[in-house]
This record gives sequence, structure tokens and C-alpha cells, in this order.
Amino acid sequence: MVKYRAPRGTQDILPQDQPYWELLRDTIRRLCHRYGYRRIDLPLFEETSLFVRGVGEATDIVEKEMYSFKDKGGDSLTLLPEATASVVRAYLEHGMHVLPQPVKLYTILPNFRYDRPQAGRFRQFHVFDAEALGEQDPALDAEVISLAWRFYRELGLHGLTLQLNSIGDEKCRPGYILALTAYFRQHRNRLGATDRQRLRRNPLRLLDSKEKGLQPLVAQAPRSVDHLCGECARHFSTLRGYLEDLGMPYQLNYRLVRGLDYYTKTVFEFWAPGIGAQNAVGGGGRYDGLVEQLGGPPIPAIGFALGLERIVLTMQQQRPDARGLENQQGPQVFVAYRGEEARKEALLLAESLRERGLRARMGFGNHSLKAQMRQADREGAFLAAILGEEELSSGRVTLRQLSSGEETQIERGELISWLKRLLAPRPLEKLSES
Repeated sequence: MVKYRAPRGTQDILPQDQPYWELLRDTIRRLCHRYGYRRIDLPLFEETSLFVRGVGEATDIVEKEMYSFKDKGGDSLTLLPEATASVVRAYLEHGMHVLPQPVKLYTILPNFRYDRPQAGRFRQFHVFDAEALGEQDPALDAEVISLAWRFYRELGLHGLTLQLNSIGDEKCRPGYILALTAYFRQHRNRLGATDRQRLRRNPLRLLDSKEKGLQPLVAQAPRSVDHLCGECARHFSTLRGYLEDLGMPYQLNYRLVRGLDYYTKTVFEFWAPGIGAQNAVGGGGRYDGLVEQLGGPPIPAIGFALGLERIVLTMQQQRPDARGLENQQGPQVFVAYRGEEARKEALLLAESLRERGLRARMGFGNHSLKAQMRQADREGAFLAAILGEEELSSGRVTLRQLSSGEETQIERGELISWLKRLLAPRPLEKLSES
């Protein structure tokens, strides 16, 4: 009987699932270097006030979802519910605002939110977060969206849609919120207790309401794009033109507002079909006032966070061929032996193969050769290198191809070069580079 289990809303990422994650990490690193983003690693907890001030006191994240605690010194700390506020804190703390702009940063890290677990949604989850700070140009918006879009494409995902909207800025959004508030007040009797509270504290959140009976009302609500000032309208129009020039299809989604108060102008999400009620696999937008709100100069910025668990779920559904990625972690050569003297030579041979860059494993204990072959097959080895009394006396190694059972003998001195020639062109080795 299992006494302890992973806490609700968390999961163990098991060895058989790691190939998906390695592919994600490799693709992120490669693309970020291509786009000029540099890696930053952040603490997993910050002062609670950073998120209250940055994310927004009336947001669901701050009100319901943050994991906050007092440390032994009495300070209030919070596990990262999102990464943008932390990136901005680091940007200011380390004087990056005096560097050539925009400063492009990325990170891969866990976030923590107390939420109802469901398919693709966890209380501890991982994100690919990219931020570009210091430039207002809508061309930067297009580049940031392009980075995320290309990430999905290089993973081989399909059927994704880009949802796009503009929610204005501090000049034009107040007028929109007034119009939105007036509209929903006319229908106040149709709002539940939670939505009435949102109407009073943060009317934009009503557009996120999941109440089925409210959807027709939400669909007829005033649209933010109809209340944009001249600057925001030009920014949005220019961005749409850039996306069309790039051949990047998008859908205008007038209900899209995102769940954080710091967003301005551009907001976007990527939706994937068939992964449950929560079909967003990532999103982001502009946050032109956040740097100033956290004590810095008025510096514009844009970024995104892509949920890696949801991407893995989508890969598992859309790319059954990707399950073959686990063979990249299996041994190329399994070293087996007959007898005690051969075991010592097997240990030396396995270490020699590893030293020369090959993935090698060996059998242990007093198992028969037949049992060792079963182990090699279970571990997905391509070849077995067999040592026994005959091989030790002749200075050779018997190589057995696991799939066919075909055997050949190779001189020990020629083994490494022979193996490298044989194993180099294997297509599975190049899956993560495609």
C-alpha cells in the first residue's frame, strides 16, 4: 500500500515522459538564441507585495490562487504564480534599463497557483516565459508572437489558433470600463454572486466568466476595440498588418482580456483543440505600465508564458510518433557478459564506450546471458556487445543486433570506429534537431 502520494495538483514527470520535456527545452533554447533572447533564472518565491502590486489586487490570482506564507523572519513571501513581475523586478534591480533596448529575456521555470486540477491544469506547472522590455514598436509585438508560433510549429503541433485583441491603455481603457459597467448593470439581475463582485471590483473579468447562462450576455457586451484611442488603434492596426505580412493567421477575439491587470494594448492566446475545457496552451501581451508601477521609469514591454504541461498533453495527442523520442534516452549499446572475469572487462568496455560519447549500459549481478538480453531489449538497446571466455581469449567482441538477432564479431581495437559508423546515421538521433 502506498502511504504517500504527490500533493493534489502536482505530478511526477517520469523517465518515460522526459523525452517530451527534453525536446521542449532543446527547442526553446535553440529558438531563443535564434531570436536573440538570453536566459535568466529567477527565485521561486518573491515578496508577496510584488504580485499584489504587479498582477493586481482584484485578480483571481491574488485573491484566490497564490501560495503565500510568512517566513521565520516574519516576511510575507509567495511562490511564483507567474514570471513577468519577477522578470521586471530583476530588470530593475540589476540596472538592465540602461542597457541597449529592447532587453530580451527568457526562462523555463515552475509556477504555483491554487486552482481546481483538471486535464492540463496543475497547481504546480511549468512555463516557457519570454519577455522583451524597452520598446513600443508593434513590430516587436509581431516578433514576440512569431517566436511563440514558431515554437509550436517546430514541435510539429497543428490545429492551433492565435486569438488576438487589444484592450487599450490608461488613456482609453477607463472609457471602455465605464461602458462595460453600464452594460452589465442593466443586466445585474442575471449575474451570480461572483460576477456581481467582479462588476464592482474589476468589470473586465466579466468577459472571462465561465457561467454558461451568461455567455449570450457576454457575447453582446461592448468591445474594447471600439473604444481605443488613436494611438492604440494605430498600434493594433499596424500589428495586424505585420501578422498578415508574416502569413500568420489569427482570429479577433473581442472577449479576450487575459487575467492580469498589468496588460495594455495587445493581448493574445494560443488555443489547441481537444485538450479539455481549458484549451489555451499559452498567451501574453503588452504591459507598458508595469515597470513604472514597480518603481522604474516608464518603459514599455511585451511577453508571453506558454504552459509546458499543456503542450506535452497536446503533443501526446497529436504526435504519437513522438513517443519514439524515448529511444533517444535508451542505450545504443548494452554490454553483456558470461562469467566473473568477463564482468570486469564488461565494466571497462562500457566505460570506454561512454568516454567516446556513446550511450552504454551493462548488466549487473549473476544473471544469465538470456536474462541480460531480455533486459537489453526492455531498455530499447540497439546493439548488445557480448563478452565471454571465447571473446576474451580471441580479443574480439560479439555484437548482436537486438531487432534481428544477427551477430558479428569485431576486433576490440576496431570496435569504437565500427560502432560510430554504424550508429551515426540513426534517424531517431536527429528527431530533436528537426
